[in-house]
Formats: sequence, structure tokens, C-alpha cells
Amino acid sequence: MFSEVGKIVCVGRNYARHAAELGHAVPSEPLLFLKPPSALIPEGAPIRVPPDAGRVDFEGEIGLLIGGRCRHTPESRAWEQVAGVVALNDVTARAIQRRDHQWTRAKGFDTFCPVGLPVQAAGLDPEALSVSTRVNGQSRQQGEAADMIFPLRFLVSYISRFMTLLPGDLLATGTPEGVGRLRPGDAVEVSLSCGSSVSNPVEADKPLAPTY
Repeated sequence: MFSEVGKIVCVGRNYARHAAELGHAVPSEPLLFLKPPSALIPEGAPIRVPPDAGRVDFEGEIGLLIGGRCRHTPESRAWEQVAGVVALNDVTARAIQRRDHQWTRAKGFDTFCPVGLPVQAAGLDPEALSVSTRVNGQSRQQGEAADMIFPLRFLVSYISRFMTLLPGDLLATGTPEGVGRLRPGDAVEVSLSCGSSVSNPVEADKPLAPTY
């Protein structure tokens, strides 16, 4: 699957309670950012916590795998362009995110985008989807697509106004409340109601060797 993924377009603060738990206002329009494809890892691969990253959080999300070319796609046709729905973990170096005031570095570390296998989108009701996150077997997040500030169909349409979405592109659609810290030795699992899931152990990354 990963060889087919193009760009990863993400939506921030798409649940009102998640925005509130981080002390932010609800955005008036979707807040977009990108993660690099080099952040992708599959089921079972370790999330590596960089030694100087500070706090690193899990963010369980509903991911959408684009199957058709989308440019100025109307909302009424948007779901037709979604090939699959995937469990996605938008791992975030929270301290760096707050320090940088933009999110590329905090969201873009290697291993910071675990993704499960896609479930075919055709026949699914996007408003009925839900996401849950468990850490070490304990429930930490539960969110419903129906509670999103900006619904899934709208997001596909909205993003296609600014950039052409191509087959293989991946959308991360926002995380519900309950985000929390990951530490080496943890195991984190994100599951969707449609059946996709991704589970990963957490390890400490090795410090860089000196180059002198």
C-alpha cells in the first residue's frame, strides 16, 4: 500500500472538544497541513520517539484513501472519489508543535503516521463511521464522524479547491478529544467501526551519531 501513497493531507482541530482540550478556538474553516510519506509505517512497526522531541502524543483518526482525480469536486460527488477508509495515527511531537507555531516538524518525523489496511469505501455511510484509540489496552479516545466540525464529504471537496487530489493520496480527517502521551514500552491501537485498525509498539529512537 505505501508504495502507492502520494501526499498526506491532514485536518487539524476538526472536533470541538479536541480543540478545547488543547486550549484552541474552533476553526472557521478547515485547518490543513501535510505529513511526508516518509512518516508512514504499517501494522506492527514501531513508533520511534526521538530523544529530543519532548512529549509525543497519539491522535487516532479516520483516514481516507483517494481513488480518483479530484479537482473542484462537488460535495455531492466527493465520496465517489474515496477508494478506502483506513485507521490512522497522527503521531505528534506536542512540545515542538507549540514551539514552532507550524506543524511540519512536529508531525513529520519518521514513523509518525501508522496506517492500517483500507476497507472499501463503497457502501459505507461516512457519517456513521467512528474511531477509537487504546493505549496498553485501555480506552483513551472515542469519536464519531457525525461530531466532526467539517464532515468527510465536505473535506474532500474543500481540499480539492486548493490542490488536486490524486489516486493514492491520503487524508487524515482530525482526531477527537482524549489525546495523550506515548512513552517507550507502550502499545497503541487505533480502530475504526468499519473494521480497519492499526496497532504499533512505541520505542525510543537512537540518538544521532556524531558526524565529526
